[in-house]
Amino acid sequence: MIPEKFKNYTFNENDFLPEGYQSEDKEKEALVRKLAFMISDDITFRKEKDITNDDPDFWLLDRLLTKEEVRLMLSFKKKRVVKLTLEEIAERNQLSVDKVKDLVDHICRIGLIEFDRENEDHHRQYFIPKFVVGSGEYMMMNGALLAEHPEVATFFHYASSVPVGKVAHMVPPGGGGLGMHVIPVEKAIEHCSTAVSLEKISHWMKKYDKYALDVCSCRRQQTIRGEGDGNVEDYFCIALGDMAEYLVETHKDARYATYDEVMEVLRISEEKGFVHQITNLDGEDKIVGICNCNATTCNAIRTSQLFNTPNMSASAYRAHVEKDKCVACGKCVEVCPVGAAKLGQKLCKADGTTVKYPKAELPDAVKWGPHKWNKNFRDDAKINVYETGTAPCKTACPAHLAVQGYIRMAAEGRYLDALKLIKQDNPLPAVCGAVCNRRCEDRCTRGLIDQPVAIDEIKKFIAAQELREESRYIPHCYNDIGQQWGDEYKVAVIGAGPAGLSAAYYLRENGYPVTVFEKEKEPGGMLRYGIPSFRLERSVIDAEIDVIRAMGAEFKFGVEVGKDVTLDDLRAQGYKAFFVAIGMQTGRKAGVPGEELAESGVDFLRRANADHGKILSGKTVVIGGGNVAIDVARTALRAGASEVEMICLEGPDEMPAAKDEIAEARAEGVVIKNCWGPKEVLTRDGKITGIVLKQCVQVYDKNGRFAPVYDESETKTVECSHVLMSIGQAPVWGDLLKGSRVEIRPNGTAVADPVTLQTAEPDVFVGGDIFHGAKFAIDAIADGREGMVSIRRYVHPGQSLTLGRDLREFIELDRDDIRVESYDNSPRQAPGFKPGDAAHTYEDLRLPLTEEQVRAEANRCLKCGQTVVDTNRCIGCGLCTTRCEFDAIHLRRDIPENTRMFTAEEGKLKAILPYVAKRGVRILRNKNGK
Repeated sequence: MIPEKFKNYTFNENDFLPEGYQSEDKEKEALVRKLAFMISDDITFRKEKDITNDDPDFWLLDRLLTKEEVRLMLSFKKKRVVKLTLEEIAERNQLSVDKVKDLVDHICRIGLIEFDRENEDHHRQYFIPKFVVGSGEYMMMNGALLAEHPEVATFFHYASSVPVGKVAHMVPPGGGGLGMHVIPVEKAIEHCSTAVSLEKISHWMKKYDKYALDVCSCRRQQTIRGEGDGNVEDYFCIALGDMAEYLVETHKDARYATYDEVMEVLRISEEKGFVHQITNLDGEDKIVGICNCNATTCNAIRTSQLFNTPNMSASAYRAHVEKDKCVACGKCVEVCPVGAAKLGQKLCKADGTTVKYPKAELPDAVKWGPHKWNKNFRDDAKINVYETGTAPCKTACPAHLAVQGYIRMAAEGRYLDALKLIKQDNPLPAVCGAVCNRRCEDRCTRGLIDQPVAIDEIKKFIAAQELREESRYIPHCYNDIGQQWGDEYKVAVIGAGPAGLSAAYYLRENGYPVTVFEKEKEPGGMLRYGIPSFRLERSVIDAEIDVIRAMGAEFKFGVEVGKDVTLDDLRAQGYKAFFVAIGMQTGRKAGVPGEELAESGVDFLRRANADHGKILSGKTVVIGGGNVAIDVARTALRAGASEVEMICLEGPDEMPAAKDEIAEARAEGVVIKNCWGPKEVLTRDGKITGIVLKQCVQVYDKNGRFAPVYDESETKTVECSHVLMSIGQAPVWGDLLKGSRVEIRPNGTAVADPVTLQTAEPDVFVGGDIFHGAKFAIDAIADGREGMVSIRRYVHPGQSLTLGRDLREFIELDRDDIRVESYDNSPRQAPGFKPGDAAHTYEDLRLPLTEEQVRAEANRCLKCGQTVVDTNRCIGCGLCTTRCEFDAIHLRRDIPENTRMFTAEEGKLKAILPYVAKRGVRILRNKNGK
């Protein structure tokens, strides 16, 4: 139960929030209350009598310190930092120096007393730090303390939020000596002639000659509280000067580091999207640390985002987008820690006006309070698109590829860069270049003018680099600290189809050990066994799987999980999570007499892909109207059928198969009969002789659900030698789930959370067709990436599967309300074909576009989308600039006063109180309508 006074904050049921806490010693209770008041950096003018036993700063001190230690700490001066030697402390307490040393050493190890050497002869001097930034962090770095007192995490959460929430709206630009301060990526401000040394990490690194790396307090705190986001505690933070000595010598989870080690941590942090922040409580001449902060878990970022008060942490810079250069790839949006960058549209509205985008309200001239706060700031920071929408191509793609981005790169001849960009969202672009169903093109805005941009053909050309070993892109694989995760975090992927391969790719990219178990002899799943090679050549599949092998994924073939090895066996071998992506491996039955002699289309394709010989003879009837049925029909011609007739329920315009594939089938000689369904398969002496059809008068009901209606009196018989049923697919689970809590739907697919893909068995995640039913390769690929996101959170204790998660929800702009000012009149480019008899070869005769065609086609793009930055929300970290490959987003020094740094003591008088006065005047003027 969360007490009422904390309900506007982000406490949860895991927090230690006692009501009616009682100290066992009344004398100590009074002393602890004095100490809590003395330490509190509370500019809300809280009085000593206001501190209750239920306040975390009271009960924590009561639980951690003895009465003697409390007395010793009270001997330091009140409400002002006083630095004392051991001898001076001994004199104040009438104790021996040896006794004082023991007490002080113990309190230092806890983290409630600090020391430095800021004096003439550099001797140690001791003082009592603030709770935050200060002893809260030091206690969280003490793993031994946390093992005994996990409630320290609740205290740190409290101390970094509740007192601050009362005054956050009063904090001036720059923070006024309160908390932490964003310092930009240095490369992002190299161009700025007005940048000052205080804004550069290099300045602070050169100022000190002693460094330590320490475990991040915020990440550790949120893990204990169950609110991690998969970016787990490690040596992310950097202590400088005397702080490095303090942390190491008082046995915190810290270690000395060299300059080069620290610079490498800073480099990797930028690569992984962490915000640089420096301490901001010692004035312009001193900092004690540089943090590399994860926005979902960082307390300092929370104080600005929960309270909607960016003054508390923002740098002097704000991001600005050059509209003409931006291609709406969305990579700056993905990395933005606070949701300031979102995707919008570049095209004008139909009336010629541009879309106006909202800006966050700031407290500078408005009364502020909990009604203005945002408890959902972590999730809102992951919203990708303004409500008015963005480019339809990115929205329509299930994996939300950066379509505009790689098209622009192709136009510029930057093919390797384009491949790298694609593989951030799709590790099998060459496969998709062959078999994608092109939903991006279906929604392409260019299609409203003439024809859609040939997006898939451009991608196919780019991905051709994957087919040549010397030009492949193999990403670096490491975790958030630049290392590999050990075997205690290994993951089993079951099924080597597109979903499983995608999961393996992204898990390895993030440094996790991965083993892919496949019951067949070769990887690829339905890509290899269910798609004919004249549409997807085996060399294409092999090339992209070779990349995943090169990344370090292990493959085990001929292993059926459930039969050769069980889930429990794998758990005993140390596997911490399972991504099950076994696909839909067989065909469904129609439920008509005689069909036991018919073969499913899926089984036929598997047989034909293994043997390109003449395995059929005579006339063949294919039942079905989807893409798989088209593949079956075209393969049947190549497999020896004298003629192929395709029977489907739908009318010509309702067929689910792609229009271009229908046209190709007809061109090869497949005859398609619409509005008929199977009634009975005719047999004699164990062989098929024909099939009776009945007329279908309606396929879907008024709600759009599949519910065919037949006219049983209208029938016809077709003589044939083979019937291939291609009316849907079904899974084959075997004993994989034996003894498992995974639930199965009536259609055989697994029940799982639609966001996390987690089943009722917590360590089992599912994706691809086995989860959502038969779809397309790109849908399975998207699932694989999401499976990685969930699994990297799941395998580490204390991580939420959903908090601060990018749901990758995109909104299409209103295609009925746009004006295209100008465009290239060139027609859509069409690929050529190799010479050959299409109906009788298993070779893919389709050629890619030429380089000249690719550049011409890329220039047909209307560049619908763009990134829009809310400068009121931007904190000036510069991470967006590290992601942009088009030089389209830059930092400007819009608010120079944000760089001013004060000590905590002088900030109240020189910064906070003057700002409060000016703000009060602005609020009054607003109230009076001035």
